[in-house]
Amino acid sequence: MSIFPRISLKPEVTEYLKSVFLNNEVLTAVGHQEAEHRFHKLLSCLSHPPSYTCVRASTHLAPLEEIRQRLAEELRKQMCSSSAEEVSVQILPHPRIADVLILPVEGPRPVKQLSSEVVVGAQCGSAVLRGAHVFAPGILGSPKYMKAGDLVSVFSDLEGRCTRGATSFQGKKVFVGNGVAEMDRSTIFCTDEPARGIGIRMVEPLYRSPSFDGVLPSLVFLQNLPSVVVGHVLGPRPGERILDMCAAPGGKTCHIAALMGDQGEVVALDRIRNKIDRIRQNAQMLHLQSVKAHCFNSTQAVSSDPAQETEGPPFPPESFDRVLLDAPCSGLGQRPNMGSTWSLKEICSYQPLQRKLFHAAVRLLKKGGVLVYSTCTVTLAENEEQVAWALDTFPCLSLQPQEPHIGAEGMSGAGLPPEQLRLLQRFSPELSWEQTEATAPLPCRADSDTIGFFIAKFLKN
Repeated sequence: MSIFPRISLKPEVTEYLKSVFLNNEVLTAVGHQEAEHRFHKLLSCLSHPPSYTCVRASTHLAPLEEIRQRLAEELRKQMCSSSAEEVSVQILPHPRIADVLILPVEGPRPVKQLSSEVVVGAQCGSAVLRGAHVFAPGILGSPKYMKAGDLVSVFSDLEGRCTRGATSFQGKKVFVGNGVAEMDRSTIFCTDEPARGIGIRMVEPLYRSPSFDGVLPSLVFLQNLPSVVVGHVLGPRPGERILDMCAAPGGKTCHIAALMGDQGEVVALDRIRNKIDRIRQNAQMLHLQSVKAHCFNSTQAVSSDPAQETEGPPFPPESFDRVLLDAPCSGLGQRPNMGSTWSLKEICSYQPLQRKLFHAAVRLLKKGGVLVYSTCTVTLAENEEQVAWALDTFPCLSLQPQEPHIGAEGMSGAGLPPEQLRLLQRFSPELSWEQTEATAPLPCRADSDTIGFFIAKFLKN
């Protein structure tokens, strides 16, 4: 159900996306009216959260059913402490992915707006729609005399125009629910050190889903369904050496290590030092010894000295059995996302970097090895066009079938033939959004009501 305005984008970005979704190949395949309908549905569904929460279970540490029962117990305790009535928690195993649990999201709910308003950043507002409380750094504006214990309405600033510390805001904003202030206004805005911790505890969110803050941290990991699918498509096996080129924050890295039974080596690279610390913390929390994280630019990860024998990067060519290139991208598939202030130049800046990373990935992959390329965006330039370019640039690469394949096929527009498009996996929530009935079984909804995402699997011949 559409209750929010379409995602707020710069006009030039909207026009660019429209040209992508109404390209000539798509118009020939489905007609102008259907193509335009899909594009407008995409803009609407991006501003809304999926109808479920996806949790990856640490099945290398405990059986799925045991984790499901323990999670139900923890969430029941959490919900009963914030509600007088007995709460039942629905947690279902995914029918095709053995380490995934799915929980329905309740919403949009009829919540009455209050006169006392708190304004938060768009990113913070999106997190609230997926079950989070409001942490103090996300608060931009609040009533002049707000005290801990006050009941307030929370609004998300769509265009990034609210000045930090504002006492009122008339710009473009969207209501996301009501909460109780945990801090005085002065604690949030008038201290030398930035305030930390929960600033507003959400008690009446517009979309209700459980908060996973501190819940079974070694057994459950919040992750979007397509991101879990990537690890399975890569197909890691015990004893292999695997490279995750752009690894932070480490969700996919740890999943790969878990799928291998922690036997082998998973090398994780990222350019930002504190992100590497986060990967190591996640691996430690999940009791994974096979993860080796290094702060390094993956475009330079191939050594010019084939005889080099070092544990860390750069690595000799053909050092890895499998490579995951979950590439930096424009992120236009993320949901909920109510607004982006990026320019068209910024949106289009990722393709050259992705190709540099591709060059390194192919060189680092052994013959007979598997390369998986993925993004969380919806453009052709970063997805199907990159596949067409890779197949043309690297004759040693061939597309492979994916398992599981629960998304749609690739999108027309990059000149790929139908048999190659069928081998790609594009998660396209706009294809079924507002058609997937709330009465449909949750697993059926879960496979289509996802973030926008793309996966391609290659074999190096």
